[in-house]
Amino acid sequence: MSPAFKLRPYQQEAVNATLDHFRKSDESAVIVLPTGAGKSLVIAELARLARRKILVLTHVKELVEQNHAKYESYGLTGGIFSAGLKRKENLHQVTFASVQSVAANLEAFRDEYSLVIIDECHRVSGEDTSQYQRIIEFLRQQNDALKVLGLTATPYRLAMGWIYRFHYRGFVRGSEDDDSKPFRHCIYELPLSYMINRGYLTPPELVNAAVAQYDFSALPQDRFGEYAERDVNRLLGKYKRVTRAIIEQVMALAAERQGVMIFAATVEHAREICGYLPEPQTALVTGATDGKDRDACIQRFKQRQLKYLVNVSVLTTGFDAPHVDLIAILRPTQSVSLYQQMVGRGLRLDRGKKDCLVIDYAGNHVNLHHPEVGEPKPNPDSQPVQVFCPGCGFANIFWGKTDNDGRVFEHYGRRCQGLLEPPEGEASRPAQCDYRFRFKECPHCGGENDIAARNCGHCQKAIIDPDDQLRDALRLKDAMVIRCAGLSLSVDGARLSMTYHGEDGEELREWFDFSKPGQRAVFNKLFGRRFASGQAPKTFHQASEVLEMQALLPAPDFVIARKHKHYWQVQERVFDYRGQYRKANEVR
Repeated sequence: MSPAFKLRPYQQEAVNATLDHFRKSDESAVIVLPTGAGKSLVIAELARLARRKILVLTHVKELVEQNHAKYESYGLTGGIFSAGLKRKENLHQVTFASVQSVAANLEAFRDEYSLVIIDECHRVSGEDTSQYQRIIEFLRQQNDALKVLGLTATPYRLAMGWIYRFHYRGFVRGSEDDDSKPFRHCIYELPLSYMINRGYLTPPELVNAAVAQYDFSALPQDRFGEYAERDVNRLLGKYKRVTRAIIEQVMALAAERQGVMIFAATVEHAREICGYLPEPQTALVTGATDGKDRDACIQRFKQRQLKYLVNVSVLTTGFDAPHVDLIAILRPTQSVSLYQQMVGRGLRLDRGKKDCLVIDYAGNHVNLHHPEVGEPKPNPDSQPVQVFCPGCGFANIFWGKTDNDGRVFEHYGRRCQGLLEPPEGEASRPAQCDYRFRFKECPHCGGENDIAARNCGHCQKAIIDPDDQLRDALRLKDAMVIRCAGLSLSVDGARLSMTYHGEDGEELREWFDFSKPGQRAVFNKLFGRRFASGQAPKTFHQASEVLEMQALLPAPDFVIARKHKHYWQVQERVFDYRGQYRKANEVR
């Protein structure tokens, strides 16, 4: 039977990539398509091509219904298993289900399934006790060759990082010991810019917040880059006039617009926002909104009976209202993925719609087209930068900083993400490039390891914990430990003098005589390999060369010295420190 819809070229490519992958492997896979790219059509086509039983899972009834409708548009019949939709059908070849309903009724799924498709799969955690993982493991008991495919626009979770390990374009995500990711391979990905440039999505018109912005930069963040609701409410309480001015601007800009979505920071904040909007045209949806009330509000908004839809931490996925043409972001986020999800609510095509206004009042400074870096932003000044690996040439994307000419002068990457093919003739899998921009050196074999490693990956021996080093030194009367805030150099002939400056004005000095091969080698081992944050390792032959390039010379985080007669002798330099002690100029 011919399909009712003709797939776009990229949708067909995604289908082909899935078929190719699962013909060769049973390992789990992810397809990444931007919001509005038509994931439900890809799912419907894969379900149409299936010859054995498959299960399509998602987390909200709206998506269950939407995916089922696309499948039935092929003239085929599929089942729905969702308490929210009051249907529990599990006898069809293809079943569209909510994860909550299946997890609560596992015994109803004892048949042998060949494939599980998970829509919005960024919600899948790596924990064995999660609903998704419990379902997958249960189905694997009936079929150990079960294939698992995820689809998402945002393959990243703040709590986890990337949800997959290997990318088909030849790079890896996460650290080498990270086996907790719920998916193994990303087999197809399409950038948001591709969809916009080719007319598949409405162009976003990014507008500066002309009136005022909130400043969330002083608020503490948790390890996931999020803010405590109490802290946000306390700060927003000081911005009453700002909020009113913001909403007045939103209403002025909305005069010629069809549908407005406002993303608030907290429930209290959302209620304040609603107080400034015209009541007959406004609805508020939060996680606590009753299901029937929520459905009614959304329906009225989609039918354009309401103009303003205010929400808190909902409606970022599984919500489709193509007429939305103004997005106002009044909440902070460190996640490029979440930012793209919010903006994506306004990028679907609709008749007469030329663009979508996007206004960020929270000072998030997120570039909509930048890729997700996969690590929490180290500081507000960081931006995604491209760093080439000196080992394999791979173009890594890390957080970093650039000068006025756009050159990278600092970055926070640790290991190259390039994936190297095995030598010709070998049957082994591709392996991650072993070049490290930041590393901890093993004192036993000299091997380079991740800066968080406890045991050497080369000789397996224990690596001295820098916290133990610092703690032991601080206990000694004849030892000095400084938090190094920088270093300065001077040269006298072949002799290089280095002065380490502590944040409280302390100084420690050491010398390297470049006329002596041994001292020159020690310097290059300590500093040359780390030169320019490891992106341009250099072997220095003369002290004058070091002086000329001192701006790119790394300073250690801590320097440990011991008293030797009448002077302090530097014994240890701790680079790339991660531990319980505060570094120079760092607030904790």
